[in-house]
Amino acid sequence: MRVARAIGWANVADALREHLHLCCISLGLLLIAAACPHVALLNSVSRLQAALIAVAFPLVGVSAALDALVNIADGRINIHVLMALAAFASIFMGNALEGGLLLAMFNLAHIAEEYFTSKSMFDVRELKENHPEFALLLETSGEESVQFSNLSYTKVPVHDLDVGSHILVRAGEAVPVDGEVYQGSSTVTIEHLTGETKPLERTVGDAIPGGARNLEGMMIVKVTKSWEDSTLNRIVQLTEEGQLNKPKLQRWLDEFGEYYSRVVVALSLVVALLGPLLFKWPFFGNSVCRGSIYRGLGLMVAASPCALAVAPLAYATAISSLASKGILLKGGHVLDALSSCQSIAFDKTGTLTTGKLMCKAIEPIHGHLGVKSGRSNPSCCTPNCESEALAVAAAMEKGTTHPIGRAVLDHSVGKELPVVAVESFECLPGRGVVATLSGVKVRENENELSEASIGSVDYISSLYRSNGESEQIRAAAKSSAYGPEFVQAALSVDKKVTLFHFEDEPRSGVCEVISTLREKAKLRIMMLTGDHESSAQRVAKAVCIEEVHFSLKPEDKLNKVKAVSREGGGGLIMVGDGINDAPALAAATVGMVLAQRASATAVAVADVLLLQDNICGVPFCIAKARQTTSLVKQSVALALTCIVFAALPSVLGFLPLWLTVSSF
Repeated sequence: MRVARAIGWANVADALREHLHLCCISLGLLLIAAACPHVALLNSVSRLQAALIAVAFPLVGVSAALDALVNIADGRINIHVLMALAAFASIFMGNALEGGLLLAMFNLAHIAEEYFTSKSMFDVRELKENHPEFALLLETSGEESVQFSNLSYTKVPVHDLDVGSHILVRAGEAVPVDGEVYQGSSTVTIEHLTGETKPLERTVGDAIPGGARNLEGMMIVKVTKSWEDSTLNRIVQLTEEGQLNKPKLQRWLDEFGEYYSRVVVALSLVVALLGPLLFKWPFFGNSVCRGSIYRGLGLMVAASPCALAVAPLAYATAISSLASKGILLKGGHVLDALSSCQSIAFDKTGTLTTGKLMCKAIEPIHGHLGVKSGRSNPSCCTPNCESEALAVAAAMEKGTTHPIGRAVLDHSVGKELPVVAVESFECLPGRGVVATLSGVKVRENENELSEASIGSVDYISSLYRSNGESEQIRAAAKSSAYGPEFVQAALSVDKKVTLFHFEDEPRSGVCEVISTLREKAKLRIMMLTGDHESSAQRVAKAVCIEEVHFSLKPEDKLNKVKAVSREGGGGLIMVGDGINDAPALAAATVGMVLAQRASATAVAVADVLLLQDNICGVPFCIAKARQTTSLVKQSVALALTCIVFAALPSVLGFLPLWLTVSSF
């Protein structure tokens, strides 16, 4: 290589290598040269054919020769070496035209391969180039609203942003990292993330992924994920890793390709050297019979693994296509696994449902006057038990990010409720919230501050330890008039307990997704959930799933996934989002997660990430996997057939060298 650089060979080769226009010019000149003997006008020009070959051959031969020498010097015998040996040997056999056509056609195929491979990576490069390297960090604590006209900010690298900090995103700019709109509202587009071209409205409290482009207005965004964990960085990283993580066929070709090429070279030498001894072929050929060297070169070209090497391009194209739809795969091997699966299991909460709770009912169950008769007593609460409970719960949950708290706040919007002020506040992780309130009438003293607690039924009942009240509260919750199928939270104020009922709504379009998977993909479909039977059956009926497994702990989900995989004889796809799904996701043949909701553990073990909670992408992903693997299998079968049917005629002398390459 040093010698090549010293004499300028390397520079010329770099300029000519994979140059589409020069390759096409070379091929065109060689085709004209091939037509010269058969066209009277061209044949009348003396030495025109030789001149055309002399110009065209170096355009494809200079780089091919250097590449072959470098590979041989490094001890590698591959397809490039095979092509170069065949082409240059043809010159000494008096068949420079065929050798030139061989190199031109092979080089054109190689350029096409590089083109489609690079095209499959365009989305990653585009994201890298268009993503902002800096963010406008606001000098504010974020505890109160600020005026857009009086903002003070610092330009900092996106890698230096901390979770919880606030950044300014102006019109026309991209959101640098995942966040939540803290102040302002705007229209954004996330086309590069999910393929969705319709602009989306984003206002206070709405999540916004990194890379979303702000079309109008200004927003203050609270950072919820660092750059390393942001959606955009994960897209770039996983897509690049996915295209490097090769499927079985490509790994096989990489591992055995050089050994195979060595065998082809050895067989070609056997044909070239032993042909005259065994079959009385001439070495260099004559007008009657093709020479053994020519036949050996034909075998070398026909049996080369070029056609097989092109097949994995389908994987790269599929990965890129899925990424443009907001579906990230951790490698081409996932496509193989997806196509083999015969069953699919869905988690319920947050996967088949939105994960966003809605308050369906408020029910006084203990300590309220008249609660046993089912009537609200004016002397109990102001203006009534339900309104007072909602006002207290909304005051306690103000500013919360917990799903139940957000549901309470949403339910309180637009309702005429008594004014309740929170004097002190304490959050007890895993249990609930305790607060001291003013504005709530206390039976013993109207001027006394009230103590309130909100949390699970078990937590609230544990606060009552006398006269069997704890058991009474639990029993009242179990015998609720609304049944046990809803998510429940309890509020205790002045020894009065009110039960809130929440419902997790099914995702839009889930029933159509399930129908497609059942009818078109022919998959066995089931739901795996830790919820109790009534809640699980309600959601299953709404989303058209017949097989339901409920009250499952994480280890139960894991065992069920393993059992189904053994019973069905095929693989199983697990779709989930939470940390409790991680064991099942890891054990499944393919684990899919809804990336926006998924825990870090679930993302780490999953094979497929569905961005923007795009569950409608599941059928598309499976269909794409089956289409890709089918295409690859057909390509491999066609390639092997071409090798068999081209190699034998080449050895027998029926095919010219340049025509042999067309089998690719």
